[in-house]
Amino acid sequence: MLDRADFYDAELKRHNEHLRAAARVGVRDRVLDVGCGAGQSTRDAARVAVEGNAMGVDTSPDMLEVARRRSNEAGLRNVAFEQGDAQHHAFPAASFDLCISRFGVMFFADPAAAFANIARAMRPGARLVWMVWQSQERNAWSGAIRQALAPGTAVSAGALSPFSLGDPTIVTELLSRAGFVSIDFTDVQEPVFYGPDADSAFDALINLYLVKDALMRTDEAPDKALQRLRALLESHMTTEGVLFESRAWIITADRGERPRRPGDLDRRAISTRFIRRKG
Repeated sequence: MLDRADFYDAELKRHNEHLRAAARVGVRDRVLDVGCGAGQSTRDAARVAVEGNAMGVDTSPDMLEVARRRSNEAGLRNVAFEQGDAQHHAFPAASFDLCISRFGVMFFADPAAAFANIARAMRPGARLVWMVWQSQERNAWSGAIRQALAPGTAVSAGALSPFSLGDPTIVTELLSRAGFVSIDFTDVQEPVFYGPDADSAFDALINLYLVKDALMRTDEAPDKALQRLRALLESHMTTEGVLFESRAWIITADRGERPRRPGDLDRRAISTRFIRRKG
């Protein structure tokens, strides 16, 4: 599990810098990190919120074990981790000043219920800063790898897909109905990093769900598919390692005074802007 945590943190290192800059954690902030994994973004927040605290929530007990161990090793005393699904986790009401997430909010079975539950945990005026993937078509790391392993197949665009929040119109509607206002989207273009060389990238990827799922979707012999994967990784080798282009959104919003009910959506309170940020 430690290797998997290290892989994810290395894969998203460039993205993490964008999220940290956008979050603008304050020294007194009480921060909720949804889908925190091994807790890198939670620890980043806790280091700044020295007079506040940070709480990470994730469904994986193994990842949370790593998160707690690394926080202890870092000497952080204002950070905590809880196992749970943010869709229905019993968060204390109106307790957080900031909610962050690094690719941890795309897999809810019922995103409307999840966003409403998160909104209840945030105080009026609290800020939301989430990073999510844009559409699959804009993310070569997924499409190219899947096509190499299982030609002709595609990831579902529905719930539980990594790209389920790639459409700003859909996300704006979901967040608005949960009680969020001033909803903005910032375009982040950064490569994902899979390893210093093709061999390291191959060894890391074959243990990921993306690869296992793709292999299950084809009747072809695994050896042939894996040969294509290795060739793909070699073709993406650069002086900085194996890199694939990716596109993400940083979503920012403010918690309104109360959750909005169906029928009282005030679209004048929503400002949806698209800003290109070069990596």
